[in-house]
Amino acid sequence: MNVGKPKRASTRASTNYNILWNGLNWPEIEQTVNKLQSRIAKAVERGRYNLVKKLQYLLTNSFTAKLLAVRKVTTNKGKRTPGIDGVILVSPSSKYEMATNMTNKDYRPLPLKRTYINKPNGKKRPLGIPTIKDRAMQALHQLGLDPIAETVLDECSFGFRKYRGTKDACEYLFKLLSRKNSPKWILEGDIKGMFDNISHGWIQQNIPINKEILRKFLKSGYIYQNKLFKTKSGVVQGGVISPTIANLTMNGLGNLIREKYWKSPTGLIRLNCNKAKVHIVIYADDFIVTADEKETLEDVKTLIEDFLAQRGLQLSKEKTVVTHIDHGFDFLGWNFRRYNEKLIIKPSKISIKRVKTNIKEIITKHIGHTQDLLITRLNQVITGWCNYHKHNCAKETFSDIDKYIFECLWHWAKRRHPKKSAGWKKERYFTRVKNRDWVFKSETNQLKYAAYFKIKRYAMIRFNSNPYFPENRGYYLKRRLAKALDVLVINGLSCMT
Repeated sequence: MNVGKPKRASTRASTNYNILWNGLNWPEIEQTVNKLQSRIAKAVERGRYNLVKKLQYLLTNSFTAKLLAVRKVTTNKGKRTPGIDGVILVSPSSKYEMATNMTNKDYRPLPLKRTYINKPNGKKRPLGIPTIKDRAMQALHQLGLDPIAETVLDECSFGFRKYRGTKDACEYLFKLLSRKNSPKWILEGDIKGMFDNISHGWIQQNIPINKEILRKFLKSGYIYQNKLFKTKSGVVQGGVISPTIANLTMNGLGNLIREKYWKSPTGLIRLNCNKAKVHIVIYADDFIVTADEKETLEDVKTLIEDFLAQRGLQLSKEKTVVTHIDHGFDFLGWNFRRYNEKLIIKPSKISIKRVKTNIKEIITKHIGHTQDLLITRLNQVITGWCNYHKHNCAKETFSDIDKYIFECLWHWAKRRHPKKSAGWKKERYFTRVKNRDWVFKSETNQLKYAAYFKIKRYAMIRFNSNPYFPENRGYYLKRRLAKALDVLVINGLSCMT
């Protein structure tokens, strides 16, 4: 397939675009877009869907929204991953030019570049990479879709949502399972190939964005080994708008369960009427359902299968199992298990094994590099992993990780200097810092030990708060400030003992 490159602007125009892009007032642009998004969310809350369409049209045709969409796709992790046209946007002029030329009229997306990435179980996961222009168009329409999603999505849904994440799902599960009278049986659910199998017909009927643009996103096709393939179902894994579409596909499952198990004799849905103790927690294509009896979960499973079938989806037979809380289950990298009537949440064995493998590979690959570079790379992994797990019972695990890191580093030192004595190696690479000996430290850098990360309870997000409602901005500002303060504390860990 012969794909032409976009036309380049003249040198004079490029210079002007550079100046314009670099002079943009991003806080003002974000505020302008947020006002429109807030109006969309309020219109959805009031059920005024004709107004929603008009506001979406205003937003997707707004130049400020186009600028914001371009910035989003040129500053995220995939900014240097090109589509089939091989184009990435680096210069300010190219970014400004793309925002200027974005329009729904005569828009035609190019096919995706198909690649495969390894899964932990040894299988391959298909990944579609749109061109940077198509990513920007998806980001633009996602700006108009996300306020709708945040307003209508189930409160028990936590994946790919603004200001929500895995830790909120973990804390919610803790509240559900930590009491003595909490449900004892767990349904671990997983949807088979969710992103690849969602029915296009269902998406086009139920996803509230421009239908023609949505059809083009879905039917763009993909190229693999120089062959063009049609896309008959699913949304692209790697698309900017795909996670929001996936969330809306699962929307309604929580309400469906409540309507069956939470109804009072008068027809009202009340928590105190939930005698079967049925609750659900959804994170993307994974979910957990709780109940007091195993037989109840079999009925819930049938209900979920019917719900998914309408959307072209089905449960994975291998990963969908019923477990007793005393035996424990893994979810989002944690192990939930009750010991002597007490719920304990710890890093899962799989998560521990992965981080140890990652640490070992880093140390092995840096056998010929400087100590300072090795410390920098290890600190990134240690900080990320410990930040993820520090809100649960991870103190013993952190000590075990430190011990493992020391063993790998000592082996690294012995390989670098096989003829030197142990005392020489210790003096060369390790030192004493305050009360701690054997600290792996260079002249300019120091290793962060997992034990430095203090266990701290996580504050779960409020269910009744919408990030697009103006009255909730103060609440989310406090959460952002608390998170920023936490990052400052973590950055100072290298000076602690």
